[in-house]
Amino acid sequence: MKKILITGITGQDGSYLTEQMLELGHEVHGLVRRVALEDPTRRFTRLDHLLERVKLHPASLESYPSIFHVLSRQQFDECYHLAAQSFVAESFADGFSTMNTNINGTHYMLAALRELQPQCKFYFAGSSEMFGKVRETPQNEETPFHPRSPYGISKVAGFDLTRNYREAYGMYCVSGILFNHESPRRGFEFVTRKITSTVARIMLGVATELRLGNLDAKRDWGHAADYVRAMHLMLQQPEPDDYVIATGETHTVREFCERAFGKVALDYRDFVKVDEQFYRPAEVDLLKGDATKARRVLGWEPRHTFEELVDEMVNADLAAISEGNDLTQRRLETAT
Repeated sequence: MKKILITGITGQDGSYLTEQMLELGHEVHGLVRRVALEDPTRRFTRLDHLLERVKLHPASLESYPSIFHVLSRQQFDECYHLAAQSFVAESFADGFSTMNTNINGTHYMLAALRELQPQCKFYFAGSSEMFGKVRETPQNEETPFHPRSPYGISKVAGFDLTRNYREAYGMYCVSGILFNHESPRRGFEFVTRKITSTVARIMLGVATELRLGNLDAKRDWGHAADYVRAMHLMLQQPEPDDYVIATGETHTVREFCERAFGKVALDYRDFVKVDEQFYRPAEVDLLKGDATKARRVLGWEPRHTFEELVDEMVNADLAAISEGNDLTQRRLETAT
């Protein structure tokens, strides 16, 4: 049995990773903000079914002493640093908080581990947003970074910090450069969940339109459950290294809408409105990952298709918001 520490355990990736670690028989610990412990009903919705099997510790990524306090009392075999301000639009609205949380939080975790338990393997959650204004397609581990948002910049800094601790101090530190990964546990502010939840609300009759930004933006979308498997595999290798995790396929936001609305026999063009307020100040038009290295070294392959991902998200939102609704049932019966 290994002792696993997960920051961001209450998020989408954290919940899937927790499930996987428990299935492997490991002891799972999570860092959470104290405010979350005071409001578990709302803050732990993704972990409800796991709370009795994990150990949670109050700490703040913005406080080195609180991180040091936890690490001084528990010895861990692996640390998965997933916590971050990860909503790109919010990073434009509040770049200072994004930088402070994402960069300092990563630095604090690495510094505390080096001081107290340098043998602990460390995973940093990188992002395809680090590539930003891409110089080549598809993007791999050698593609130069050109981030186009405060979020992307903060992730580049975290990537460089992680590599520096590996090279300077000999610690087992890796970065996963994960392309967009979604699931029914995705936050409602993200475009994919915004689409699928609004489809469900339209079916229920409590919404009539969906306002989005750039419908032609292309993303490489995968399933979060597949991507956390890759995280774990990275820390099981003889030597630490960095890996791109992606499906290698791209789809536009428009295609996501078409599939999601089509799942309930609706035409997205009747409901989707383009709203310029949702355009980014600096747009990232195309992200497509080359996960050849991960496939070769880690033996990793995605198990979900794009179509299966969208369908699962729509079905989950329909079940959550419209259970027992006759109109929804009739729509589903006539949908292909």
